[in-house]
Amino acid sequence: MSSSSCTGEYCNAGWSEVLTSMSPYGWGSMGLAFGLSLSVIGAAWGIFLTGSSLVGAAVKSPRIRSKNLISVIFCEATAIYGVIMAIVLNGLMKKPEGGIENGSFTDEWNWSSFYFAGYGVFSSGLSVGLTNVASGVAVGIAGSSCALADAQDSSLFVKILIVEIFASALGIFGIIVGIIQSNSCQFPYDVAN
Repeated sequence: MSSSSCTGEYCNAGWSEVLTSMSPYGWGSMGLAFGLSLSVIGAAWGIFLTGSSLVGAAVKSPRIRSKNLISVIFCEATAIYGVIMAIVLNGLMKKPEGGIENGSFTDEWNWSSFYFAGYGVFSSGLSVGLTNVASGVAVGIAGSSCALADAQDSSLFVKILIVEIFASALGIFGIIVGIIQSNSCQFPYDVAN
């Protein structure tokens, strides 16, 4: 068997051909999935960090149970940010007029803006997802510290809660970046676009 390059119809000669052979709707859907799933992973990770410390510290000091649940709510907010961004990104991906099966994709189709939109939605979803993982972990660590510090000294609760609010703001920054990235991502709906 020789080591020559493939000459078949479906041979991918390099990464550029692989990346451009995938549908822009596929790229957009992967971005939407990454944004949503990574946001949920970040929230779950933060809840795990906060919840385990909260339950452990509540053994010594049961009074902290209810007021430290705010830390779990902040962690859950990162998942909600992912859901919001998934709804926004899904609204950008609409089926072309005439449909694919009716031959609306012709040589006159604006392929460059089609791929630009697909890559833009992918990068927007990935940015939001990765930012929300970082936000979820940061909120989880700050919430864990808040629970442990509050169990020792109740006057520390508000001081550490402010740090936790700043950690939660990372997720909001991620949504802002994702919205900015997706603003110019409009899938063309007909040949005239």
